[in-house]
Amino acid sequence: MKKLTRRQQEFLSKFLDLYTEGQEPLHYSTVAEHLGVGNVSAYEMLRLLEEHGLVEAEYQFPVGFRGPGRASVVFRPTALAAQELARLAGGDVNQQEWEAVKQHILQQLETGKAEDYEPLLEELLARTPDQRSPVIYAAEMITAIILGLESLRSTAEAHGLRDRLKEIGKVGELGLGVFTGLGMGLSLAERINRRLASFLLMQSSRFQLALSQLSDESRRQLTEFTREAMRIVER
Repeated sequence: MKKLTRRQQEFLSKFLDLYTEGQEPLHYSTVAEHLGVGNVSAYEMLRLLEEHGLVEAEYQFPVGFRGPGRASVVFRPTALAAQELARLAGGDVNQQEWEAVKQHILQQLETGKAEDYEPLLEELLARTPDQRSPVIYAAEMITAIILGLESLRSTAEAHGLRDRLKEIGKVGELGLGVFTGLGMGLSLAERINRRLASFLLMQSSRFQLALSQLSDESRRQLTEFTREAMRIVER
């Protein structure tokens, strides 16, 4: 694949964010409006990214359409798109950045009590969607899920979810996958913070993708972080 220019990288990054938010193919005019460029420019850029294998086009008719007419072309990112952005960002996060983020979250958990976790949760909800590193993004998502479960500690609907959370300690690194289901379960919980529920629902696909992108070493680091975060909150 030819090397992407900085402009192409930025366009792909913003397009991926738009798609992650709506989880449906995007018309080039919608992309143009959100990115502040002309329709022609957006269309040409999407076709260029399609040539790189990073975007794929499909044709859609309006819902309920019958009879002759013209379909609209819409675009969605391919599985390669997020992988390419991660590679361009340097792949896995550098150790210094990872240690700084990890220690910040663990210290926030250590010093807070159950009723004091709200500031950390608000911080995560605000910054996590903009996080480019797959391993840090996953760590912040897992922390948000753990805090969501903690907020439901005394409710009956949390018991089943908390039991599933314990699986992380039984099945090793594969246990990270349990968090995708936990996030979806929390998004449907009646007594959960509505902003958190919406956040988890919107980020579910990206979260699953981020976990699949991690190297073996990053999965090991993330698993150790998760166990430590759980130990602090459970204590």
